Amino acid sequence: MIKRLTIFLSTGAYAGFIPVMPGTFGTLWGVPLAYLLSGRPLHEQAVATLAVTIASVLIAGRAARYMGANDPQSIVCDEIAGFLTSILLIPFSWFNAILVFILFRFFDILKPYPIRLMERRIKGGAGIVLDDIMAGVYANISAHVILWGIR
Repeated sequence: MIKRLTIFLSTGAYAGFIPVMPGTFGTLWGVPLAYLLSGRPLHEQAVATLAVTIASVLIAGRAARYMGANDPQSIVCDEIAGFLTSILLIPFSWFNAILVFILFRFFDILKPYPIRLMERRIKGGAGIVLDDIMAGVYANISAHVILWGIR
């Protein structure tokens, strides 16, 4: 039962098993979560993002062991945590959500320094999740700059 629940959660309700772009499909779960959190005070959004991140580290690490791989593509809970990091401090609107989604996927796929280094050196659940959190930080900063520039 624990193994099935771990796989279910780590794969974003099995979205991670979609054979094409599992990370992108997994990231989509972050959008309704961000929408639900958007009406909450900032400290609650931050605590929820931190809770999802910590849970993702634990779940991803256990799921990777079950799957017998270091960072299986089917694990997408890290993308959800990364997206929530990406949109933190940005007012939710569909324009902003789409912008942040695109930026997050860009940085998650490109993995600029030090993201790729972190991905290689940090093992277990922390390694699976922290590169996505860093991609989320890059996306968040980029989104703030873009949104500031178009205002």
